[in-house]
Amino acid sequence: MKRRELITGTVALLVLPRRSWAQGRPRRIGFLGAWADEPARDPVRAAWLSGLREKGWIEGKNLLVEHRYAPDRLPALAAELVASTPELVIALGPPSALALKSATATIPIVFVVVADPVGLGLVQSLSRPGGNITGLATMVPEDFLGKRIEILQELVPGASKIALLANPNNPMHRLIIAEYLPRTARNRGVTLSIVEATTADELDVAFAAAAQQADAIVDLGDPLTVVQAPRIIALAAKHHLPANYLFREFANGGLVVIRPRFRRRVPPRSRLRG
Repeated sequence: MKRRELITGTVALLVLPRRSWAQGRPRRIGFLGAWADEPARDPVRAAWLSGLREKGWIEGKNLLVEHRYAPDRLPALAAELVASTPELVIALGPPSALALKSATATIPIVFVVVADPVGLGLVQSLSRPGGNITGLATMVPEDFLGKRIEILQELVPGASKIALLANPNNPMHRLIIAEYLPRTARNRGVTLSIVEATTADELDVAFAAAAQQADAIVDLGDPLTVVQAPRIIALAAKHHLPANYLFREFANGGLVVIRPRFRRRVPPRSRLRG
């Protein structure tokens, strides 16, 4: 399923009853992004708005959207969104979802692109999220990481040392490293090392380090790497590192892209009516 369909389905089909449009009252949504430093650079936001337009929901007409972007100020921006009293807020990625959960226990939150919402403490379980938060989650993160490494080893026979490109500011990456990495390394019989980047400039250093210690590299998937996809593909080629990527932005030039599966969970319908 395409990410565009997932995001559109979550908001347009499940969240926005058309009767409010008929009454002439625009619906108000908050959007907290962490994939770029401004809305114009966020490919997910663009796909989301395009999908909403296809369903008849047009920003500035029958839909009002409060956008907030700044990966280093998420708690403050989450508080700003909550103070604007939207009917619903969209959280893009783990950092945004955690910031919004801390900011409100009443406004419905829909998160997207979160690998393990249970492990992060966002929801009680996949089948019964509980509280005011739900969303779209990639399934079985530890098995998924193991599968990505298995496929990379099949493409690069003899690869016994693999680097993981991580952002230490991403809570999902911290969870993977602490909980899943040792088990995956043991089960797959490989040495897994971590190279870190929190900014675009740090990507050059991370790939240079990976080239010194690994046979291949796995991008764990992060707002930084999505926005910097062309640069990362070029760095992998420069350092002769076969790479496994997570999002389709890497399909144009990347070696292999593994698309995660998503599960959709919907809050009680009564919470979503205006």
